[in-house]
Parts: sequence; structure tokens; C-alpha cells
Amino acid sequence: MIQRILKQQIESNLDKQKVSILLGARRVGKTQILQSIYATRKEATLWLNGEDVDVAQLLEHRSESHYQKLLQGYKLLIIDEAQYIPDIARKMKLMIDTIQPLHIILTGSSAFDLVQIGEPLVGRSITYHLHPLAQMEWQQGENFLQTQQNLEDRLIFGSYPELSHFTTKDQKRNYLKELVNSYLLKDILAFEQIKSAQKLKDLLVFIAYQVGAEVSSQELGQQLGMSKNTVDKYLDLLTKVFILYSRSGYSRNLRKEVVKSKCWYFVDNGIRNALINDFGPLALRKDIGVLWEQYILGERIKYNTYHQKQVDSYFWRTYDQQEVDLIEVYDNQILAIECKWKEKQAKIPTAFAKVYPDAVFQVVHQANYLEWIS
Repeated sequence: MIQRILKQQIESNLDKQKVSILLGARRVGKTQILQSIYATRKEATLWLNGEDVDVAQLLEHRSESHYQKLLQGYKLLIIDEAQYIPDIARKMKLMIDTIQPLHIILTGSSAFDLVQIGEPLVGRSITYHLHPLAQMEWQQGENFLQTQQNLEDRLIFGSYPELSHFTTKDQKRNYLKELVNSYLLKDILAFEQIKSAQKLKDLLVFIAYQVGAEVSSQELGQQLGMSKNTVDKYLDLLTKVFILYSRSGYSRNLRKEVVKSKCWYFVDNGIRNALINDFGPLALRKDIGVLWEQYILGERIKYNTYHQKQVDSYFWRTYDQQEVDLIEVYDNQILAIECKWKEKQAKIPTAFAKVYPDAVFQVVHQANYLEWIS
């Protein structure tokens, strides 16, 4: 059993009078973390499922006396899929302000409501983001050789936890296709009235073929026959359900630097490959550079998240095609990372070195990638 890093971080704060908000896509393991925490604290924990209509009715009457009775004898309240409960923020604020000692854990598979809790829980909440399994977590149960042997599988099928239970490629392929169609897109359709689910999927497929390339909403709209505002709305939704994330261009006002467009990436390689229905081996693929870049950037996000580093991340590109895949700014220091599948010499772009002479430049390839992600 792989121990999730966030579980340890959540447990370290359970004695605080706070609301923990655990966010992440469906099937990344949020409920499993809660079950593990619950198993050691059953007697002092009340577990509720936000998708159960009876739970919404149970919490509907927002009064201190009602909640005191409900939570009598409990020190921990867990609400899974809490975004389904109306006015959840104010209800949690009343509980955490009036019932002591109490810690509350809320989980959600979208950021529609939970991230927007906002003002009611300012100063009262701790937010955690759970990703598909990180290499930092996989390595608990594998040695260096096994990691190398599993690398191709992770570039193609991604790192969703349940994939470890399947032994054949067909099983993994079917799981990912079902995950995309029945779970991830379900959140968008549940929370927003999308007139054309096919248009949404068309947008995802288009981005899947443009990973790491700067694109504008206007360009995407022209390609797909949608307005810029519709594209922006869809991209916002896809970000909030943890399917996509974007990077803006880094600049200190050098005129040649690209800043207006964004680069889009999938949170997980397996989701991207499921959308384009390509699970072919690396030896037969023409997009290995894309898979490698997306994998390294995704693992860096996990690495920084689980090390609790508040890093600002960008891409860097000039209009004459000088580029760096990833720019990280932390404590006013700049780290520039270029992702190369095969080990090779790569020089820092001349324009970048001139404008950012103090930046650290690193090429991440198969021979050294583990030191940057684990």
C-alpha cells in the first residue's frame, strides 16, 4: 500500500481548530486518504457523504444548537464530496467558530464551490491539492531498476492510482477511456449547462495535439467554431476539475518575449492519450517530446506541492523561437528547465542568458530526471 504524502500533512494539522479542504480530480485517491484517517479515529469521527441527499437535509438547519447536538462526542468531521451541500461555507464557519475542539475535512472533485468558499473561511481553512500518484510516492515500493522499467508505462498511461491494479494494456486503456467519459467530464456537465459536450471534447482533443505550444483563446475559437468567450469559459471549467492547467509567458518587458498567449498542459499523460486514443509504445510515437515535457512539468508540480514550496511557474519564449520549457521563480531566484527525452548538450538561449544572468539553467533528461522530481 502506497502511503500518500498528503495524508501525513493532513494528519499533522488535525489538532488545529481548522477546516481542511482537500481538492483533486475524481479517482486520484481522496476518499482512500479519508478512510485511512478515519480508520484510526473512528470513535471521535463523524463521516458524511455530501452526495447523499439525507446529509444535505441533516445539515440544512444552520444553528449552533443543532450542530452541537449533531457533533456531540466528535472531534473530527469528514464530509466527502462536500460541494454538493448548499451553503457549505457558512455552515462550516458556524461549526468551527462555536464547537471546540473540532477539525473538519472537506473534499471535492471540482473547484467550482470549494475553492470559492472564500471569505467565510478566511483564516479558518487549510487547502490541500491531491494529484495522481507522484514519483515520490511510487518509489516507496520500487527500486531504481523498477522505476526505469516503469517509466514508459507512466509516460503512456499516466499515474492514476487504480492503474496499479491492472496487468494488461487493454485494461489500462479501458479504465482511462471510462475515466474521461464517465467521471472527469461528469463534473463539468453536473455543474454547468454545457449545450455541446462534443464541442468541449473537441477543445480537449485540439489542446492534446498542441501541448506545450502557445495558443490564444481567439485562435482556439477560430479552429473550433466557437467564440473566444465560450473557449475561455470551457478552459476555466476544465482547469477547475483538474483536467488542464496553463502556463503564462515569463517576461521582464523584453520586447521579443511572448507573454500574451498561454501554454496548456494536461494534469496527467494518461488522460491526454485517452482523448486522442493513442496508447502506442514510445518506439512508435512521434510525440515522445510532448509526453516527456508534460510528464516532467506535472511531476515538478507534485514535487513542489508536497514540499510545500510556493513556486511561480511559467514558460519562456521569444518571437524568434528561443525557448525554455519551464521557468520557476522561488524566493526571487530563477530556475530554468529544458526537458529533453534523450541526453544531449543544450545551451541556455542567448537572449535568456543576457536578460537573466543569475538564473540557473538545467536540462532534464532520462539520466538525471529523478533528482528533479523525487
